Amino acid sequence: MLARLRERKHFHPDLRLASVLVPGHPITKRTLPVMRKLTGVVRGSARAQVHEVIPGVSVRVFRPETPAAIPGPALLWIHGGGYVIGTAAQDDKICQRFADEVGLIVASVDYRLAPEFGFPTPAEDCYAALEWLAARGDVDPARIAIGGASAGGGLAATVAAFARDRGEITPAFQLLVYPMLDDRTAAPDRLHRLWDVTSNQFGWAAYIGSESADAAAPARRTDLTGLAPAWIGVGSLDLFRDEDEAYAKRLEAAGVPVTFTVIAGAFHGFDAILKSGVGRKFFDEQCEVLQKALNTQ
Repeated sequence: MLARLRERKHFHPDLRLASVLVPGHPITKRTLPVMRKLTGVVRGSARAQVHEVIPGVSVRVFRPETPAAIPGPALLWIHGGGYVIGTAAQDDKICQRFADEVGLIVASVDYRLAPEFGFPTPAEDCYAALEWLAARGDVDPARIAIGGASAGGGLAATVAAFARDRGEITPAFQLLVYPMLDDRTAAPDRLHRLWDVTSNQFGWAAYIGSESADAAAPARRTDLTGLAPAWIGVGSLDLFRDEDEAYAKRLEAAGVPVTFTVIAGAFHGFDAILKSGVGRKFFDEQCEVLQKALNTQ
């Protein structure tokens, strides 16, 4: 605790108290059952409409308070959790905020989790949700963004690549919030919070399993040409900071329009803990780029 008190100075002023209290690696093989129970008790919003996409996979749909034009824009949102924990319901509040502030339909995917369902199942679940969303009569298939946070951002990047490769749907935008992209990231740092190397190695091993890391990890893809324009945002003290910047540079080199945002002194998942101040500004930027990309202003 004393070490953490001394480390506070490295964090954004809005996050210094949280930096002392939040854990570094909450997910390991030993803690996985407990963390699943904790995330599984999250009560979702009564405003969510639940639809089955395929057996075992559903989406939670949110509509803006002010009705949008029909057909209108939409966001496919993918929750985080290191590929091994989490539910769509945990993001009900942010999904409704996106719907209301951007003016679009949001479909949040309850995909199947690793290690029980490793790659490619979770990614295929999310792609099936994209197909379901694009086929809706109230959605303009040319104005769909794919987004997610942490592992959800990694899955969003994978779904964007699936869409390019299959040529069935053309997403308009990728919203990648501190995305988990590269299984090779292994640099320990005592300032990492909420997700560190220990949790990262466990999450990737569970997700990749016996499959090819080259196929599972977005950062390992050799061809990034033709992907949807992207926004990538991450904290400077996030384990994923360097891999996210590297991916942004590779997108740019491949001719993909990309905006890369770094929040000084922010750790992984900071905006889920702090909804005001720097957390609110981070969310506002996401809304602004979505409005511009999907022409909702």
